[in-house]
Amino acid sequence: MKSICMLDQTLYEFDTRVTRKAEALIAAGYSVDVLALRRPGGKKTFTRNGVTVHTFPLTKKRASLARYAFEYVSFFLWVFVKVPLLMRRRKYSVIEANTLPDFLIFAAVLGRWMGAKLVLDMHEIMPEFYAAKYGNAPDSWQMRALKYLERISIGFADHVVTITEPIQDLLVSRGLSRAQSTVVMNAADEAYFQPSLAQGGAGDAVIDPRKFAILYHGTLARRYGLDIAIEAFSLAHHEMPAAELWILGFGPDEDYLRDLVQRRGLTSKVRMLGAVPPSEVSSWVGRCDVGIVPLRRSAFYDFAFPNKLSELIIMGKVVVVSRLKTIQHYFSDEALVYCEPNDAADLAKQLLRVYHDRASRARRVAKAREEYAPLRWDVMKQRYLNVIADMAGTLERTANPSPAVEATVIPR
Repeated sequence: MKSICMLDQTLYEFDTRVTRKAEALIAAGYSVDVLALRRPGGKKTFTRNGVTVHTFPLTKKRASLARYAFEYVSFFLWVFVKVPLLMRRRKYSVIEANTLPDFLIFAAVLGRWMGAKLVLDMHEIMPEFYAAKYGNAPDSWQMRALKYLERISIGFADHVVTITEPIQDLLVSRGLSRAQSTVVMNAADEAYFQPSLAQGGAGDAVIDPRKFAILYHGTLARRYGLDIAIEAFSLAHHEMPAAELWILGFGPDEDYLRDLVQRRGLTSKVRMLGAVPPSEVSSWVGRCDVGIVPLRRSAFYDFAFPNKLSELIIMGKVVVVSRLKTIQHYFSDEALVYCEPNDAADLAKQLLRVYHDRASRARRVAKAREEYAPLRWDVMKQRYLNVIADMAGTLERTANPSPAVEATVIPR
């Protein structure tokens, strides 16, 4: 049995991309270790769905660049020591580093010397992330330094995985070899998001089926545009008498958003649902009428392809989403309802459009599913497993590969 090690500087249980990949590897017959962060009161080592998770006691605070640096260096040094210790009893064929940070790949250098191949999953693009967060100019020394770290990290890896074609194109323009990279998109696992899963779960007794539910689910942070969504709902709700806005999740802006709801007089119309167990998310998604993804525009989020978008499409929901580069690359105006980013008035206009035009909803849902078909997890999972098998030396090459394995995304 081949063994794989995954490096992930976050809480493993909440990183859906890494958990999907790790569990796919287990199902394919690999042994998988993950090195991740430990939640307060969490276990040093635990097993989840066959994946062994080793954790480091570090809490994400990230109030400043200095705090980011401290977290990155602390986790890097722990991984640098932990990987060779684990390899003394379990010889890894592949070690995969998941960004951020991209230079985490160098923490596996001893593992490479001991025979492992290195894969870098560029889940996030570090220069654009910091440009969006701190407003760094494209030609600033900080951006030049981050692009240099990105370039040498890519060069150190045996293979690079990116999450979208626009990100792959961007990285190719900055030195990535297209032949040494693979797009594995951030598609939700359909086993956990199906319309049938809307039955049962949390909140059954408090949901009024006569209501028109508009749902946001995810992290409550300014960059995700929840304040814009509340302002838009404030503008539109008088013309949508049956509408409610449901906000599912937690994050640093939760108190601010609650205060905004009160200041706009929306406490009877906006439901702050808080965090729910991952197993109950599909139940809430299944009960809404419309999903919203009101991302702010930035150098970073123009390249975003959020998990929640694929979850809503799989569950057969109309989606109102910010008009951003990567999302437009994959979905037409007939599939999604686009609104201008950072514009509460336009988001309100699109919500009213969906609310009153019932006939168009089914058409949009069908079109979104059609355009999503080449991106679904079954396709991406096989693509990812092929990358790992190739690195581990177990890939069986055939003259006529299955279309599902070799499926590519055609830009529109």
